[in-house]
Amino acid sequence: MAKHAVILAAAGKSNRFHDPHYKKPFVPLAERAVWLHSAEKFLHRDDVQQLVVVISSEDREAFMSKFAANVAILGIDVAEGGATRAESIQNGLELVREEMDFVIVHDAARPCIAGVWIDELVAVVEKTGAATLGVPVVSTLKRVADGNVRETVSRDQLWESQTPQAFRRQLLVDAFGQPSTDERKVKDATDEAQLVEWLGHPVTMITGSPLNRKITTKEDLRFAAMALKALPKPKLGGTAHPFADDMWR
Repeated sequence: MAKHAVILAAAGKSNRFHDPHYKKPFVPLAERAVWLHSAEKFLHRDDVQQLVVVISSEDREAFMSKFAANVAILGIDVAEGGATRAESIQNGLELVREEMDFVIVHDAARPCIAGVWIDELVAVVEKTGAATLGVPVVSTLKRVADGNVRETVSRDQLWESQTPQAFRRQLLVDAFGQPSTDERKVKDATDEAQLVEWLGHPVTMITGSPLNRKITTKEDLRFAAMALKALPKPKLGGTAHPFADDMWR
């Protein structure tokens, strides 16, 4: 069985969430923090051998105060993020053990991920080396400047990229190690698939689900509370998690 590591990205600023008490990965959702909903979907899996959560340095004290028991008992590694998403994921990647065959990167603020989608992602990445979930763009797209529509953009062949994204570990290491150019700055990549694309390796797109929405606003949080109830059910006969449910709270 191939060994997979998971990096959970939870180091963002949450500027659009507008909550004075919580950043979006740490806000309560159905009696547990958002990031724990995301983590549990992977820690239930036999092929996931390591999980790294990446948090902002400014959140470390509060995070460890609230979640130290989860981190210790579940064997989670904690990395500190950087100034950009790419820098944060690279910091997490540095903690991934060399014996890991593949790395799955997931937004901690996407709690509505189903095991069947992860199953498909794992099966594809073990064949191709790079894969991501996404959904086709269905709405009409407009390019807007100064509040005015400048043009209508064709949605033909356009997809909205989601996470999780998965890669052969060495491929992702190489992608982060590639030199930047005037047009391509590694630190400014908006997702890991973009870095692998720049490296010249094909990335397989897998059809995800609109339920797998990233929490950005309070409206998204309300959507997630309903979406959790609509997720595909786990397959019968799966392995139960070895820790008490209270540890997820």
